[in-house]
Amino acid sequence: MKRRDFVTLLGGAATFPFGWPLAARAQQSAQPVIGFLGAGSPEQWASRLRAFHRGLADAGYAEGRNVMVEYRWAESRNDRLQALVADLVSRQVTVIAAPGSTLAAHVAKGMTATIPIVFATGADPVREGLVASLNRPGGNVTGITLLGVEIGPKQLELLQEMVPALRRIALLVNPSNPAIAQPITDDVRAAAESLGLDLKVLHAGAEREFDPVFATLGGQWPVGLIIAPDIFFGTRLQQLGALTRDHGLPAIHQFRAFAAAGGLMSYGTDVDDSFRLSGIYTGRVLKGEKPAELPVQRATRVGFVVNMKTAKALGLTVPLPLLARADEVIE
Repeated sequence: MKRRDFVTLLGGAATFPFGWPLAARAQQSAQPVIGFLGAGSPEQWASRLRAFHRGLADAGYAEGRNVMVEYRWAESRNDRLQALVADLVSRQVTVIAAPGSTLAAHVAKGMTATIPIVFATGADPVREGLVASLNRPGGNVTGITLLGVEIGPKQLELLQEMVPALRRIALLVNPSNPAIAQPITDDVRAAAESLGLDLKVLHAGAEREFDPVFATLGGQWPVGLIIAPDIFFGTRLQQLGALTRDHGLPAIHQFRAFAAAGGLMSYGTDVDDSFRLSGIYTGRVLKGEKPAELPVQRATRVGFVVNMKTAKALGLTVPLPLLARADEVIE
C-alpha cells in the first residue's frame, strides 16, 4: 500500500479519523474531493488535522459523509511538493487545501489556475505573490494569514524583558525558505538596532547543521535566540528545545511545543486555530464561493507560554509582569 493513500490505516479499517477504507471511497466517488497537501507528516500534524476537520464540520462537511479527502504528505521534504501537487491536479480534486506551508501554496498555484487553493501562511501573501490583495485575492487562491514573520520583534521584546542583561541576539533561519527568512531577518534586525542589541543571523536547512550552529553560540552569554517560524524548524521542536536547554540558551519560538520540549518561551499564533479557519474556508469553497472573492482572513488567537523549569535552570528570575501575561506556565 502506498503511504500517500492513507494516514494511519491498519488493515481495512480506519483507526484515525481522517482516513477511510478504499472500498468506502469507491462508494462515495460522486462526492467532492479535497486534496490536502501537508508539508509535514500525519503524525506531526495530528492536532492540526483535527482542527482542520473541525473547521470543515463548522462549514457543514464531514469526511466520509459528504466529502472525500485525498492526503498527500511531503514529510518535511520540499522537493516532494511538485510531484504531490501534480498528482492531485491529475486527479482533478475539487479544491486543494495547503495550510501550514507558504511553499506548498506557491507550488500549487504554479501548477493550476483552475482548481481552488486554500492556504494558511505566516508570510505576507501579497508580497509573496499568492494573492493580488487581501480583500480581493483574485485568481484561484485565498486563505488564512497568521502571525509569522512579524512576531519576531515581539519575541525579541519578550526575551529582553526576561533577560534584562541581554546584549546580543541570535536569529535562526532556514536559508532555503527566503519567504520566511528574509522578512523576519529584516524585522528583527530593525528591532534589535532600536533596542541597542547586536544581531547574529544563523542558518540551518538540515538537521546536521544544528550542532555546529549551536556551538557558535557557546560562551557568548548573555545571548538570546529567536527561532524563525519555518516549517522545517516547526517539525523539529523536540530537538530544538533540547538543544537550547542543553546549551543554556534563553530562546523563543512560535509554537507551544517548543516550550514544552524545554525551550524557555513560545509566543505566536495558535496554529491549530489557523487550520480550523482553513477548514472553514475550504468548506465555503466546496459550497461554491469563489476564492477570488473570499478575503484573506487573519488568524488572531495568540498564545504565550513560559517554561519555569527552564528559566530556573538558566538562573533566570521571571519578572512578575511577564509571568502575569503568560497564557500558560509550565512548571
